[in-house]
Amino acid sequence: MTALNRVPSLMVRAGTASALTLAAVGGSVVIPGIATDASAATTATKALQVAASKKGSPYKWGATGPRRFDCSGLTLYSFKKAGKTLPRTAAQQYNRTHHISASHRKAGDLVFFHSGSNVYHVGIYAGKGKIWHAPKTGDVVKLQKIWTRSVWYGRVS
Repeated sequence: MTALNRVPSLMVRAGTASALTLAAVGGSVVIPGIATDASAATTATKALQVAASKKGSPYKWGATGPRRFDCSGLTLYSFKKAGKTLPRTAAQQYNRTHHISASHRKAGDLVFFHSGSNVYHVGIYAGKGKIWHAPKTGDVVKLQKIWTRSVWYGRVS
């Protein structure tokens, strides 16, 4: 399949991007907050792309998609679409990941927000200090800067 044959389906996924723009970048779509390195085919990157594709989806406590999400519902849904199974809650997800330091975090790792030893929120690291997450009631899935140092990182294996 040539790059020109892919343009129509890419335009659907890219939204407002023009065919000329897509052709100029070789048929690839750039999504803000997603790493563009050679690891594009990894499970973590796929999960990150799924989360980004849910931008604007409403938050709903207990929801696991595909149209509404709570924080751990978004991470569960995103990794499931990428081929990995996670438990339901943020705390359970933290316990299931390989814990890593902030200096070793990569796009697609999970970011766990905690108070003391209690994990209360999770998002997917997008790089440059930002996460994709479903914040709270009345809000939507979005890319946001990490707002606290009270975070732990976990890698899904």
